Amino acid sequence: MAPRVVRTVAALRRAVMQWRAAGERVALVPTMGALHAGHLALVQAARRRARRTVVSIFVNPTQFAPHEDFGSYPRTLAADLAALAALPVDLVWAPSAEVMYPAGFATRIMPEGAATAGLEDRFRPHFFSGVATVVGKLLIQCTPDFALFGEKDYQQLKVVTGLARDLDLPVRIVGVPTVREPDGLALSSRNGYLNAVERAAAPTLHRVLAHCSGEIARGQLLARVLDEGGTEIERAGFALDYLEARHADTLQRVASLKDGPMRLLVAARIGRTRLIDNMAVSRGRTAKGAKRRTG
Repeated sequence: MAPRVVRTVAALRRAVMQWRAAGERVALVPTMGALHAGHLALVQAARRRARRTVVSIFVNPTQFAPHEDFGSYPRTLAADLAALAALPVDLVWAPSAEVMYPAGFATRIMPEGAATAGLEDRFRPHFFSGVATVVGKLLIQCTPDFALFGEKDYQQLKVVTGLARDLDLPVRIVGVPTVREPDGLALSSRNGYLNAVERAAAPTLHRVLAHCSGEIARGQLLARVLDEGGTEIERAGFALDYLEARHADTLQRVASLKDGPMRLLVAARIGRTRLIDNMAVSRGRTAKGAKRRTG
């Protein structure tokens, strides 16, 4: 049976208050819809932590720049509800833009720290203010005990973690490992934009991350490994935005594994599609960190 859908803050809060009165914990899975197996893995992880699960579906206009794909971003609410019907979802929060940003709305959250690390923010300077503002609203509206985010959007995960910490929000932000296709491509709603040739090339990002991770773990020079990895990505037909090694917690630059836990992050464009991915580097062995899609 399809989960209940609410579209007003008042209805959302009534439902959450009833659960709270019964002593039940609540988990939130924020999404922009166009749900795939990665989103469903978040829902399953949410249910392991809380008795009640809320999935939000809202294509947030404030995180898209004028030249980006807000107008064409897939909106598939009926299919999303059908996908959620087989999962233990108690409520879908599907507000309109007018509910989220009513007339006179004039407040934005401007995060720093991980949001100004020179990764996604270098290419999408508007993005994390839009993300922080909408996530801040969702956390206040839903008052969850847990909020679950995929590790594919790793910088976003760190920004949201910092947001909850710095604003003393009573929620635990939980990162869930990336779900991948059998060939390693990270699941994304934007993968549908890829044509057949681009789709065949797309797993290069994951292969390069895995190779670079292994080389760094074996003690190879970081700059050389990243230069060679970037060259391989470009040879596959991508325009590379960045391939960088950062501290896994702060996203500050690192020179080697001696500087702390390391995360490799990549963003590149192929055709009209921009893809991102990341991978942990484990000291002394090839890094892991992804769930394979099984269906």
